[in-house]
Amino acid sequence: MKHLSLAASFVLLISACAALAASQSASPQQTRADAEKDPVLSAMLAELDRNNSALQLKGFDKPFFIQYRIEDIDDFQTHADFGASLGQDHRHQRVARVTVRVGNYKTDSSTTRGDGSVELTSLDNDPLALRAALWQATDEAYKAALSAYARKQAELKQVQTPPQQDDFSQEAPVISIEPLVKIDIDADSWAKRIAEVSGLYRTDSALKSLDTSVQYSSAAFQARAINTYLVSSEGAIVRKGTTSYEESFAVGTQAADGMHLDRSYGSDGVALTDLDSEAAFNSHAAKLVVSLADLRKAPLVEEEYHGPVLLSADSSADAIHTLVAGAVTAVRPELGTEARTQGPFASSYHTRVLPDFLDIVDDPSLASYNGKSLVGAYKIDDEGVPAQTVKLVADGRLENYLIGREPVRDFPKSNGHGRAALTGPAHPQIGVLNVTAHEGLTDDELIKKMLALAKDRGLKSVYYVDTLGPELTPRLLYKISEDGKRELVRGATLDDLDQRALRSGVLAAGKDSWVANYDGAVPETVLSPALLFDDVTIRRANEKNDKLPYYPAPQ
Repeated sequence: MKHLSLAASFVLLISACAALAASQSASPQQTRADAEKDPVLSAMLAELDRNNSALQLKGFDKPFFIQYRIEDIDDFQTHADFGASLGQDHRHQRVARVTVRVGNYKTDSSTTRGDGSVELTSLDNDPLALRAALWQATDEAYKAALSAYARKQAELKQVQTPPQQDDFSQEAPVISIEPLVKIDIDADSWAKRIAEVSGLYRTDSALKSLDTSVQYSSAAFQARAINTYLVSSEGAIVRKGTTSYEESFAVGTQAADGMHLDRSYGSDGVALTDLDSEAAFNSHAAKLVVSLADLRKAPLVEEEYHGPVLLSADSSADAIHTLVAGAVTAVRPELGTEARTQGPFASSYHTRVLPDFLDIVDDPSLASYNGKSLVGAYKIDDEGVPAQTVKLVADGRLENYLIGREPVRDFPKSNGHGRAALTGPAHPQIGVLNVTAHEGLTDDELIKKMLALAKDRGLKSVYYVDTLGPELTPRLLYKISEDGKRELVRGATLDDLDQRALRSGVLAAGKDSWVANYDGAVPETVLSPALLFDDVTIRRANEKNDKLPYYPAPQ
C-alpha cells in the first residue's frame, strides 16, 4: 500500500477545499429574494407574513406554526375499450392546503388524522386571488386548530402516561427553488394508440384464432405534471416539480367453470422516453391475451399444499410493498400508551424482522436503476425537509423507521419522509425501498434449491409464483414437478404469506432486483429480489363463480 507524504497530503487538502469552494460558488445559496421572483411564491409569502404577525383571536393562543402548500396539477388521461376510444380528459387546477398548529413544539393541536384546510385557488397567478384563497383556508384551519388543541388538553388530563415524544420536531428551514415542469404530449396520437392496443385481441391475426372469449379489454394513458409550492412560518421555501407517465392494459375473461381470469400490464416513468415503445407495449399486451387462453385451459390448483414456494422478483416486490412498506413507517401512537409507534413492526425495534442475509434501505435519491426511472425518488419531502437515505433493516434486524415531523420515542427528528397525497396531510411513507441479499442466487439456483427441499420432504411438486394480483393473490402460478417440468394452474390463494413468514420462512433470495413502481396517491418504488419461502400454504380459492354470459360477444 502506498503512503502520501505530508506535503502531498497538504496539496490534496488544498485542492479539495478549492474544488468545494468552486462547487459552492457555481451553485449560490438561494434566498427569499429569488423566491419572490415567482408570482405564486411571492403571493404565498406575502399572505404568510400577514397572518404570521397578526393572526390571533382575542383570548386564544397565537399559531406557532403555519404552512402553505399549493399544488398546480396538469393532468391528461385517455381511455379505450374493445378497440375504441372513450375520449380524452385534460384538467388543470390549483389546490391550496394550509396547516396551522397552535400550542408549541412539545404539545400542539395536531391529531393522528392530519390537520389543515383545503381551498381551490386561481390559475392565472393573480396575487389577490391567490392570497384570498390562502386567507380563507388559514382562517378555517386556525379555528379548527384552536378547537383541536382544547380537546387534546382535555384528553391529556384523562391519561396517566404522558406522551413519549414531542408533537412536532424542529427542523432547519430550507430554501430550494427547482425549475417548473410541464407535460408535452400529442393527445390525439395517444388516444389513437390506446384505442388500437385495447382492440388488439380482435385485430391481431395471431390472437383472433385463440379461444380467449375476452369479456373486457381496456387500455389507458395518463400524463401528469405537478408543481408544488411550499412556504412556512419557520422560513422554509420550496418549489419542486414532478412528472409521471403511465400506459396500462388490462384484459379478462372467464374459464368454463365461471372463474374470473384477469391479466394486466403497465409501463411507467417520469418521462415519455421511459415508456415502452408502441411495438414493445403491444407485444406485452399480446402475451397477456395469449396467457388468458392458457389460463382457460389450465387445471385448478390442488385443494391444499404445504411446502416450499418461490416468489419471482416481480411477486416478491408486491409482497414487500404490502407487508413491509407500511410497517417501517413511524406513526404517532394513541395518547396514554407507551408504544413507540403503530403497525406490525411497532415493537420490533432492534429485533429481527427478516432473515439475517437481507438488508433494506430507503433511498429517495435513487432516481434510476438499471436504466429504469424510479417514480418514488424525490429530493425534499412535503414538509420541507430534505430526503435522507435510511438503513432500515441490517442483517435482518430493524434498526430504523421512516419518519416525518411528528416524532416518536427514540426518533425525535424527521428523516425527510413526510409525504403527502394531493391536497392531503403529510405522513411517513417510503420513497425507494431497496431490498438486497448478501449472497443472492440465480433463478436457476433458486429452482434447484426448491426442488432439493421437495425431494428431502417427499413432495412430488412445488410452486412458483410468477405474478401477483390484488391481496397477494396469484395470477400466474406454476406447479413444478420433480423433473423441473412446469404446469400452469389457476384458482389459488396464499394463506400465510405474512410478516411472520418474512421473518422466519425465507430460506434464500435472488441476486437480481425487480423494479416495481407504484403510481398511487403517493408515488413509491420497491426494488426486490426473488424470495424462496420454506413453507407456504396454497389453497384452492373455492370462491363463488359467476355464470358465463348467455350468448357470445359480438363479432
